[in-house]
Amino acid sequence: MWSERVDPAVVSPAEHRPPASEAKFLSVEALGKSFVPGKPVFDNVHFTIARGEFVCIIGHSGCGKTTILNVLAGLDTATSGHVFMDGREIAGPGLERGVVFQSHALMPWLTVRKNIAFAVESRWPQWSRAQVDAQVEQFVAMVGLHAAIDKKPSQLSGGMKQRVGIARAFAIQPKMLLLDEPFGALDALTRGTIQDELMAIVRETRQTVFMITHDVDEAILLADRILLMRNATDTSSGGIAEEVVNPLPRTRKRAGLHHLPGYYDLRNHIVDFLVHRSNA
Repeated sequence: MWSERVDPAVVSPAEHRPPASEAKFLSVEALGKSFVPGKPVFDNVHFTIARGEFVCIIGHSGCGKTTILNVLAGLDTATSGHVFMDGREIAGPGLERGVVFQSHALMPWLTVRKNIAFAVESRWPQWSRAQVDAQVEQFVAMVGLHAAIDKKPSQLSGGMKQRVGIARAFAIQPKMLLLDEPFGALDALTRGTIQDELMAIVRETRQTVFMITHDVDEAILLADRILLMRNATDTSSGGIAEEVVNPLPRTRKRAGLHHLPGYYDLRNHIVDFLVHRSNA
C-alpha cells in the first residue's frame, strides 16, 4: 500500500498484471525526438502497454507527451527508436488506431451521423449502407447522442462534440485508442460526466488506451498505470522518469475517488514529482 511507502514504480496488484502473451501489445523502444540537432526533447523512452490496459502520461507542457502520442498515431516520426503494435512496427497512420484530440476535429458541413459514417466507410469500404448505419447508430447511442444524430457540429455543445469524436474513434473498432487531452477544453461538470462515460465504455469494450492528461485526478480515475515524464534541461533530455501502477480498485468512480484508501498517497506522489522532481 502507498501508506507503507512501497516504491510506486514497482507496485503491481494482481488485478493489473496482464498475461505474458499480452504484456507487450504496444512496445516503445529507445524512442527519441529532436527538433534541433543535438538537443533532444526526449530520448531513450521505453515503455510497454498490455492489451486492454489504460495508460496515462503526465508531464509539464513541452516535455514531449503529444509528440510521443503523434508517433504512436503515425502522424509524426521519431528521430530514433521504434514503436511496435501487435507485432508490427508503426510506420504511419492506420485505422487500427483511433485518435481523439482536444479539438473535436469534426467536419462542420456533415451531420453527426455522416461524420461517423465517413470513418466507418473508410474502415469497411465493402459494407452496405444498412451496415454502416447500424454501426453508426450503435456507437452514437453508446455516447448518449441519438437525439442529435442528424445535427451538425454547429448545433452541438462542446461536450457533445467530444462525444461525437469518441464515438467516431470507437466506431472503427481500433486496436488502440489514443487520446490527447480530449476533455481539456470542457467545463468541470461536463468533463466529469464524460470521464465516467469513457470509463464505462472502456470497461465494456476492453479497449487499449493511451491518454495524455495534465489532470492528476483524471489519471488516477482512468488509468491502470501512469507514466511520469521529466522535462528536458540544459544538461539532460526528457523522458519517462517513473511508471506508477494505480493500486486503487478498478471499480472506482469519480464521486468516491477521494474516499478510497491510498488515494491521497498516490495523488501526493504524482504532485510531488511534478512540483519537485520533474526537472531532475
